[in-house]
Amino acid sequence: MATSLNIKRKNIDLPVDTLQKLSIMAVAQGKSLKNFIETVLISKANTVAVEVSENPSPSGDPWFNDPENIASVKRGMEDIKAGRCRAYSMDEIRELLGV
Repeated sequence: MATSLNIKRKNIDLPVDTLQKLSIMAVAQGKSLKNFIETVLISKANTVAVEVSENPSPSGDPWFNDPENIASVKRGMEDIKAGRCRAYSMDEIRELLGV
C-alpha cells in the first residue's frame, strides 16, 4: 500500500445511489467504504498502461519524433540561454533576405 509520503488527497463527488452500492460491496468484503474505494481505484489504475509521449508538439507533429530534431531544438535552446544567438524580427529577416 502507499506510504504517507506518496499519497495525494482528493475529494470526489459521487451520486448517492453509487455510494450506497459501494457501501454494500465494502461491507460484503469487510472493509470500510473509504478503503474499498481506494482499493478498487488503485487496482484499476494498476491495470491501465499509460503512455506519455515525448513529442512536445500539441498537434503531435511527427517531425518531433526524430531524436536528431529534438537534439537540434535543445542545442538551439542552449545557444539562446548562453547568448550565442539572437532573435530577428520579421522586418530584419526580410531585410536580410532582400525581400
